[in-house]
Amino acid sequence: MNPKKASWYFLVLLILAGESVFILPFVLSRVFRPIVLEAFDLDNIELGLCFAVYGIVALLSYLFGGPLADKFPPRKLIAVALWMTALGGFIYATFPGFNALKILYGYWGFTTIFLFWAPMIKATRVWGGATSQGKAFGFLDGGRGLVGALFGTMGVIVFSFFLTSEISHATIQESKIAFKQVILISSGIVIVVGILVWFFMKLDPKTEQELKLEQITFSQIKQVLRLPSVWLLMIIILCAYVGYKITDVFSLYAQDVMQYNQVQSAQIGTFLLFIRPIIGVFIGILADRWKTTALLFVSFIITFLGALLLAFGLISESTTILFLISILIVASGVYAARCLYFAVMEKGQIPLKLTGTAVGLISLVGFTPDIFAGPAMGFLLENSKGASGHQHVFWMLALFSLIGCVAAWRYFRLYKKNE
Repeated sequence: MNPKKASWYFLVLLILAGESVFILPFVLSRVFRPIVLEAFDLDNIELGLCFAVYGIVALLSYLFGGPLADKFPPRKLIAVALWMTALGGFIYATFPGFNALKILYGYWGFTTIFLFWAPMIKATRVWGGATSQGKAFGFLDGGRGLVGALFGTMGVIVFSFFLTSEISHATIQESKIAFKQVILISSGIVIVVGILVWFFMKLDPKTEQELKLEQITFSQIKQVLRLPSVWLLMIIILCAYVGYKITDVFSLYAQDVMQYNQVQSAQIGTFLLFIRPIIGVFIGILADRWKTTALLFVSFIITFLGALLLAFGLISESTTILFLISILIVASGVYAARCLYFAVMEKGQIPLKLTGTAVGLISLVGFTPDIFAGPAMGFLLENSKGASGHQHVFWMLALFSLIGCVAAWRYFRLYKKNE
């Protein structure tokens, strides 16, 4: 099947939606982690448990939401997901207690995954066609990184604007008032993005019909599960996603180890977000000119080396340049892997029409770090305070990166003839 290629503005809207839906559950807590812990009266373990609830709901959502993407047009599922996620933001802005926060994260696990994830991946494959998968997924993830960076920058500006006293003297209540404005403005923007997607992110009717399956059968599921690429992608995505989850702690690392204040820590989180679009565009251009499967392997090696720099405890308050270099290396490897792990689906001979089903099955294993990574990081950070806790987290990253290297090498060996 070779459906008609969608327009550039289709990809732009897909990029905008692709990050907007995760702003409330993830990006704000990545950029403002110290403030989130303080405002919601949480420790790292409790925040990790909120992410775990999200992950448990997401696990089931991947499985059942995948086939849904093969039955309905992507824009409708994506728009509804954005609106429902934004509604959760208005609850988030009330600073609910720990138990209510866990329920909210479970709700977000449904809205961002069941209705959204597989449609986004399928729509990206459609845009990339047979020859531009690297460009499609590189630009998707890089563009999502740019959107996240802009949200992060906006968040820091809004937070600083509404903070009524100097950051070093701000009370918890003053921080909560400022952060509430960040949440409400973010929620409003997500609603607007949903409206744009509903009305403008359209495929031509013939293409929509070609990509639609009236019924998902068990034989089609077996067809997908017989592919070695599906099983290898489960491992590859799991290892890469652990790396992505660990980037959440860089702003906390800046505060705990580098002794940065809240705004400076948030700026480190935003700096990471700006690295992502640069890596995405670079990989997008390079991937379709080189071997995407080989690039995926190299991305894990880079992540592994960066993790070792941080795990050996070579960084302290006085080594600012080494700190920035280390997070740059880790982020480059992690973001490169994110650009590539779905881009190699075409090389792995996964049928386009069954993309939603395949993504659901792969994600069922690949995104389990949503369940265990948050609590694991929280446990390591709370049981070894300060720099040593962060070192343990990066040893965890080094281990998963090494496993990812092995799986990516196997994928390269199996499918290099398709490059």
